[in-house]
Amino acid sequence: MIDPASQADKNRTGHLVLLLLLFFLICFGLGYPTLKRYDPRAPGNNSDSADYYAMVTGGIQQSNFRSYRVLVPYSARPLYRLVEGHVGQWDPVFFSLLIINSIFTAAAALLLVSIGHRVTNDYGTSLLGAMIYLLNFAVANFQLAGLVDSGEAFFMIAVTWTLMARRWPLLPLLAIPGAMAKETFVPFSVVFAVVWLITNSRTERALTRAGWIVAMGVAGAATIVAVQSSVTGHLVYPWQLEVAGASLDDYLVRLVGCFRRHEFWHVFGWLLPLGVWRLRTLPREWVIASLTTAVAALLLGASISAEGNVARAMFDVAGPILSLSVAMLIGRTSDPRVNAAV
Repeated sequence: MIDPASQADKNRTGHLVLLLLLFFLICFGLGYPTLKRYDPRAPGNNSDSADYYAMVTGGIQQSNFRSYRVLVPYSARPLYRLVEGHVGQWDPVFFSLLIINSIFTAAAALLLVSIGHRVTNDYGTSLLGAMIYLLNFAVANFQLAGLVDSGEAFFMIAVTWTLMARRWPLLPLLAIPGAMAKETFVPFSVVFAVVWLITNSRTERALTRAGWIVAMGVAGAATIVAVQSSVTGHLVYPWQLEVAGASLDDYLVRLVGCFRRHEFWHVFGWLLPLGVWRLRTLPREWVIASLTTAVAALLLGASISAEGNVARAMFDVAGPILSLSVAMLIGRTSDPRVNAAV
């Protein structure tokens, strides 16, 4: 006799695999222009891509802060060696980067479906939220364009899922690959988790949960030290960490400049005004943690003269909740079942 529970688990697993494959194919299609239509490294596009391209081929000569974002380029490297000379007119490096970025982005969308279903109890709305997320300007032009943003975006959503499922001991484990994806994941995830803990109405085991947040920060910082030491070939102490930086002169000018960049408006021009309407019906912890961390990303971006990159970081943090909120608005999900046990 077939165990109904076992059969249900198999059906659910099969459905998740099918959904992940669907998201992957959508992502591959969105990122296809990097294979033939244009070169992301070309002047006027994104110069960061040139460094990640070189990291895949092993040809980078001088380390900089981008050379420490090893997760995506190093994951693409063995695939590049396997497909080189076998993908026709497609660029084998960008093909490899697109495969890895598509995997991370598809997995992020799948986690968003899981989170959305948990807080709305509506599968259609959660699926629509994931589709809105994938169709944002940031996904095609940043996460799937020969860059490494897909890694940070995935691990930020993974942190949300972990906190919502109350699996706090997983936080330090997420910090290691998250820090390898992009060093900014460490401060963003710590701010996100701290604000989540502070705003959570359930105060039991608060000290234990705070301990897991500290462990996440320590694990992330240790990973950054280890990666930079490995890349440079000598021990790098925490106070010697290399990050993108700039003086604080004209800080307010740069802060205003973040809102004047076309990237910001392409990402948030419709996502923000449509997304705010249903935020009040979503878990308070998630809303406040997302918005606070997005503001932190904005302030950090202005401080390091990264006005053009602010929208990327803010989307990694707040894109999921705003996408789900838009789905609730246009899908007329007016009375979601907010999980009070978050």
